[in-house]
Amino acid sequence: MSDEARPPRTAVVIPAAGRGVRLGPGAPKALRALNGTPMLVHAVRAMAASRAVSLVVVVAPADGVPEVKHLLDAHALPERTDYRVVAGGDTRQESVRLGLDAVPGDVDVVLVHDAARPLVPVETVDAVVEAVRDGAVAVVPALPVTDTVKEVEPAAGPGGPEPVVATPVRARLRAVQTPQGFDRATLVDAHATIALAGEGATDDAGMVERLGAPVVVVPGHEEAFKVTRPLDLVLAEAVLARRRANDGF
Repeated sequence: MSDEARPPRTAVVIPAAGRGVRLGPGAPKALRALNGTPMLVHAVRAMAASRAVSLVVVVAPADGVPEVKHLLDAHALPERTDYRVVAGGDTRQESVRLGLDAVPGDVDVVLVHDAARPLVPVETVDAVVEAVRDGAVAVVPALPVTDTVKEVEPAAGPGGPEPVVATPVRARLRAVQTPQGFDRATLVDAHATIALAGEGATDDAGMVERLGAPVVVVPGHEEAFKVTRPLDLVLAEAVLARRRANDGF
C-alpha cells in the first residue's frame, strides 16, 4: 500500500496520573477495580477495540510507572495495538503534554481519553477518528443536556445559597465526553501556546478553541459516562453485567 493510500496513524493518550479523591481513599481512581479489572485496563481496551488505533500512551503517576506497565502486561490487549507507559506531571494538562511527547512522529491523529471513562463503545471511538480523518482539527463526542442548567454566583462558603445569574438555552448545550480527537499538529500547538495556570486545562478541546481553531461535536454515548463517585461504580458494574448477559462480554 502506498503512503497516499495508507490511512493516517492514530494514537491515544490516556492521562491517568490523578488520585481520584472524589472516590475516597485508597488506590488512584484509574486503578480501582471494575468487575475485578482496573478501570484503566477497561479504558485501554476500549480504545484498542478500534481498528484505527495503533498505539495507546498511558500517562501514569511518576512513582507508579512500573506498576502500570506490569498491570498492562498482565491483561491481554489486541496484538495490533502497541502501548507505552510514561510518567505524568502535576496537572492533567502537563500529563497530556508528556503523553504527546511520547507519540511517534508518524502519527497524524491523536485522541485524548479519560481513564475514568472505561466503557466507551468502539463506535464512539471510530466516529471521532473518522471525523478527524475527514478534515476536522478537533472533535468531541457529546450528548444533549437533559437537565435545565443554571449559571450561578458561587457562594462565599460551603453550603450557602447561590444567586442565579442566568439560565442558558438547554437546546444549545452539550455534555462533553471523551475520547476527544485532534489533528496532531493542532493539539501540539495548543499545548505549546496555552500556558499552564493553576490546575491547568481539563479539556483539550477548550485549549484548541482558545487558539481560534474550530471544534466540532459528534454524537456521544450514554455508556461513556465518567466514573467519579461511588454511585458511578455501581452504574458501571451494572453496564458490564448487561454486556455480559447480552454479548458474552
